[in-house]
Amino acid sequence: MKRSTDRILTTHVGSLIRPPELREFISARQSGKPYDKAGYETCLSASVKEIVRQQAAIGIDVPSDGEFGKSISWSQYALTRLSGFERRPFANGNPWAAGADRERFRGFYEEMDSRDPPNTSSESVCVGEVKYTGHAELQTDIDNFKAALKDVHVADAFLPVAAISSVIPDRKNEYYKSEEELTLALAEAIRTEYKQITDAGLVVQLDDARAAVTFDRMVPPASFGDYLKWLERMVEIINHSLEGIPQDQVRYHVCWGSWPGPHVTDVPLRDIVHTILKIKAGAFVIEGANPRHEHEWKVWGEVKLPDDKILIPGVISHATNVVEHPELVAERLVRYASLIGRERVIGGTDCGFAQGPLLQRVHPSVMWAKFEALAEGARIASKQLWK
Repeated sequence: MKRSTDRILTTHVGSLIRPPELREFISARQSGKPYDKAGYETCLSASVKEIVRQQAAIGIDVPSDGEFGKSISWSQYALTRLSGFERRPFANGNPWAAGADRERFRGFYEEMDSRDPPNTSSESVCVGEVKYTGHAELQTDIDNFKAALKDVHVADAFLPVAAISSVIPDRKNEYYKSEEELTLALAEAIRTEYKQITDAGLVVQLDDARAAVTFDRMVPPASFGDYLKWLERMVEIINHSLEGIPQDQVRYHVCWGSWPGPHVTDVPLRDIVHTILKIKAGAFVIEGANPRHEHEWKVWGEVKLPDDKILIPGVISHATNVVEHPELVAERLVRYASLIGRERVIGGTDCGFAQGPLLQRVHPSVMWAKFEALAEGARIASKQLWK
């Protein structure tokens, strides 16, 4: 994994807005309608090639494939790559419509959901043995990405996948003896995915919104202690899922959910950072640009980032169409560098710009303007840090 040895490098969280022609194929796949499979494969390959070219051209040093090969969301995609699950209508209402933030701002969330209905409309039930079956689908993603990388000059490259705590969240268990046994089976299975990516010479990023978001959905009525106990166990299982995976090929991303809501019930970073840093990853990609969490850059003056770790803070937001000024991006980057060292900071985003193949948080033109601001802000910061 590359460091910012002579300038501040740039990257992002992974999921990018899909082009219209690819969205048409994805929509057909999601709805079960017939589609031209050969046409889809051609479109997917060309779309990945173009999105990688655009990232490199605009100044993103560590690009992804945009997660273009996933036909459903960043976490539910695992349903297409794991055996043992079936989909059913929610038995007791949509669990995504729960949480302390939603309770306090009920009217706001009713308006938001009417504009952007929740991605998930059915629950996932484990009814059989969980095994990894997505080798071919994942290999297609790897092949398309590596083919695209041949045409650009970048510092590194990564593929984002779900951390075990976020794989098929809110799953139901009807097969294993306990939720713990199911989670361990998922960890064993998903390790295959992580290893296939790193064996291909790419960095794997574990996306884990659930690690922080679960606080909002547990407390109250549960206590912070209950939540922390859950999180500590999830970190242990994440590390179990990473056994045999080189640490310097692993990035771990944690955010407080991508939705553009108030977020007043988010767990503070300082309350969970010591636990998260136990994860055997070489870099930590942490939300830090939105107004609810930007102040938390100060945490890194209180907490020592291990010498062998890199920090990739969000310095641009995915959730607002307001484009950050490059000077502000530079200011944010310099703050982090002053605390942990310039070579261990890479500029990133808070979260993905598309939370699902058909759900985008900003207009595509705004996404690229934000990336321009990120790249220019990194250049300004580099001039200050390497005088």
